[in-house]
Amino acid sequence: MSKLSNIIDIVKEKNANEPEFIQAVKEVFISLEVVAEKYPEFDDAGIFERIVEPERQIIFRVPWVDDNNKVQVNRGFRVQFNSAIGPYKGGLRFHPSVNLGIIKFLGFEQIFKNSLTGLPMGGGKGGSDFNPKGKSEMEIMRFCQSFMFELSRHIGANKDVPAGDIGVGSREIGYMYGMYKKLKDDNSGVITGKGLSYGGSLVRKEATGYGLCYFMEEAIKDIKGESFKNQTVIISGSGNVAIYACEKATQLGGKVVALSDSNGYIYHESGIDLDLIKKLKEVERKRISEYVKIHSDAIYTEGSTKIWNVKCDIALPCATQNELDEKAAKTLVKNGCFAIGEGANMPTTPEAVDVFRGSDVIFAPGKAANAGGVATSGLEMTQNSMRYSWSFEKVDEKLKRIMIDIYSNTSKAAKEYGKENDLVAGANIAGFMKVALAMKSHGIVF
Repeated sequence: MSKLSNIIDIVKEKNANEPEFIQAVKEVFISLEVVAEKYPEFDDAGIFERIVEPERQIIFRVPWVDDNNKVQVNRGFRVQFNSAIGPYKGGLRFHPSVNLGIIKFLGFEQIFKNSLTGLPMGGGKGGSDFNPKGKSEMEIMRFCQSFMFELSRHIGANKDVPAGDIGVGSREIGYMYGMYKKLKDDNSGVITGKGLSYGGSLVRKEATGYGLCYFMEEAIKDIKGESFKNQTVIISGSGNVAIYACEKATQLGGKVVALSDSNGYIYHESGIDLDLIKKLKEVERKRISEYVKIHSDAIYTEGSTKIWNVKCDIALPCATQNELDEKAAKTLVKNGCFAIGEGANMPTTPEAVDVFRGSDVIFAPGKAANAGGVATSGLEMTQNSMRYSWSFEKVDEKLKRIMIDIYSNTSKAAKEYGKENDLVAGANIAGFMKVALAMKSHGIVF
């Protein structure tokens, strides 16, 4: 049994009730076997053992009062996983499924994703099992203020910089930032994803979806000699990532024919009406099934995971973890899909990943392909430090350059270790090396 296999067994034993975290560690460590052989000094310095153990795990209660004056209590989390290359950086997720294991999985992935951007950001993640859906504006505000009351003691512009994630959009960010500023009398921009009127960055809302398409366009061109032009695209989800992946894929010449939400998916053969989707999801906050009431030629199907039965050239899973399983992967390959890019965090099961890696398709893992969001958060931090704002075009240009560089570094790492065009291995290796070298340089106390 290899050294890394032993560490995986220890992770399983210590974190037995955290399957998502175990899955994330296994996926990364399988790729790192070749690194462990080449760099025995990493083993000597305990890098592999240390990188799977968070530097700090914070769990706290979040009491708040609902509109009926009843006290409610939720649980809050912040996992500060690794700060070897910079302050902890990662989003906050508000969703009933949130638990410590999911936050640890997301934080672990964030280490390598942030490393790949080339920006000085460590890995962290946080959130709560609070569900914003169905809550009034005042209830959401009271919850966010209570959440930040505790979180504020653990974060700072040079220590830990949270952002948004599922369930945490501009509204929630605004309430939390307002509370942080009041508590700390600090206007340093400690949260990213802020509104444009108080330190936010242009392109932040679009960044993950745009970045996903920039990465995929580069990968498709390099590996297949193709592009988005005239390709049929399906995208799971209908949040920010999916909406702006749809927008950019269309701008690049593709035709997006399907989107989904947690209840089901829509198929529109002539192409998705993105303006209507934005209205339904960003303004009216309605279910995607409402789409077919406007477009009678579109079809709505119950069951969100059935979207993978739609024939396409390019598939972009942008909803949530483990949404694309082995059966769906085989269906996509059989139907002629030649490129899959993860817009969500770990949306593809290990079995599905094996199907893609064993086929003649491009598979881009989330830690590389969806790094555009955190990259633009890093650019927001830079603008806050400068007390200056760049134009939309300037930020978009920097985002595109970062995503092209991520693909280039991922591709080079894969080739260097004899795994040409294996973007999973390349992303894991390239992301790990920068962090590992920093950890080794800092000594065993880090």
